[in-house]
Amino acid sequence: AFAANRGVEAVSTSAVALVNTDVVLAADWLERMDRTLARHPEAASVACKMVDLRDPDVLYDAGDFLRRDGACEQRGRFQRDDGRFGEAGESFSACAGAALYRRDAFLAAGGFDERFFAYLEDVDLGLRLRLAGWTCRYEPAVARHAGGGTSQRLRRPVEAWVARNTLLLAARAFPARWIPFVAYRQTGWAWHALRDGRLGAQLEGVGAALRVLPAMLRERRALRHGAVVSIEEAVPPRPITARGARRRAAGAHAVGAEALGGARAAARAAAASARTGDRRRAVPDAADRA
Repeated sequence: AFAANRGVEAVSTSAVALVNTDVVLAADWLERMDRTLARHPEAASVACKMVDLRDPDVLYDAGDFLRRDGACEQRGRFQRDDGRFGEAGESFSACAGAALYRRDAFLAAGGFDERFFAYLEDVDLGLRLRLAGWTCRYEPAVARHAGGGTSQRLRRPVEAWVARNTLLLAARAFPARWIPFVAYRQTGWAWHALRDGRLGAQLEGVGAALRVLPAMLRERRALRHGAVVSIEEAVPPRPITARGARRRAAGAHAVGAEALGGARAAARAAAASARTGDRRRAVPDAADRA
């Protein structure tokens, strides 16, 4: 988050592309993304179609979608790329691993919150942009991503960062009546972490969030006061989805690849889960009914 913010501040162009070091862009990626941003003056960012670096037939992310339980769905994650995400449309926010931002909007919103450090800082920014009246477009320009290629250098497990930052985002922006949904989701993640022998990472993230929660709670009033769109409108009961696309709940933003040993293993696990009725998914989407 820190490096990205400094980079955006340092340039003078109207649009800025942010691309991870473990991402390879298609030759027409920048042209298509820039054209989409120019055609949609209401949009502050453009999300793209991210696929697995080794197996480009496996989707990694076709737009991020925040839910009222704090979970962020990465649309299409680990599904086969069968064309359902081949049309341009709307997204809640863009995965900053490969995204284009309108620089003025990015800076006016405060850029990435550097306290998030890694994971969900792009979703948090997307939420603040939506509260400020901006939208996000989805353009199926292809970026090939090596899932988990940079996460191994982090001082905390990915699960810990996701648990921490989910709580921070919700504490600053979500109304109190959504607390049961957030608690329900956190409990579900903790249960799965316990079953998988990774409860320590989940609890580490929750503990790390507690140290920053007071500051986030103090910022609630300012965030609401500056909003031109209500939080209910910014985060609808059911996330925006592509026409005809099957929704698959993401247990946590950007966790699956690391937990399953890469995009290929995750794709195989997802296929097996579908054949058995997804028995592992013990926590239903309560927030979808809010």
